[in-house]
Amino acid sequence: MSIAREVATRSTCPRLSVGCVIVKDKHIIATGYNGSIHGHEHCDEAGCLINEAGRCIRTLHAEANAVLHAERDHLKGATAYITHEPCENCAKTLAQAGITRVVYSHAYPNPWNRHFLRDVEVVHLPLYS
Repeated sequence: MSIAREVATRSTCPRLSVGCVIVKDKHIIATGYNGSIHGHEHCDEAGCLINEAGRCIRTLHAEANAVLHAERDHLKGATAYITHEPCENCAKTLAQAGITRVVYSHAYPNPWNRHFLRDVEVVHLPLYS
């Protein structure tokens, strides 16, 4: 989880810094943080793009970036360590990629993510100071 927190420091959206580390067989297979798509301005440069729901839509989330940077065959059966509980879209992405375990620190109140993670082991591991 400490590596996920370090990866989160690379986030380019000032609203929330999120990091994700995907691990399989005790090896890191991918990392990701929330940031803009290749070649586009980042929130910390151009400001956030806020939708009707109050979410910034300029960035790809950390989980999506980690999945995109991994070799597809390595994702099946892997664990995702994430600084924040996944949103419903990231929950779908992780489940579809074959991730079988999600470990997160900060809760993200969302009634839909559990629906998409129903076949995935989900562990809330709060940070203690």
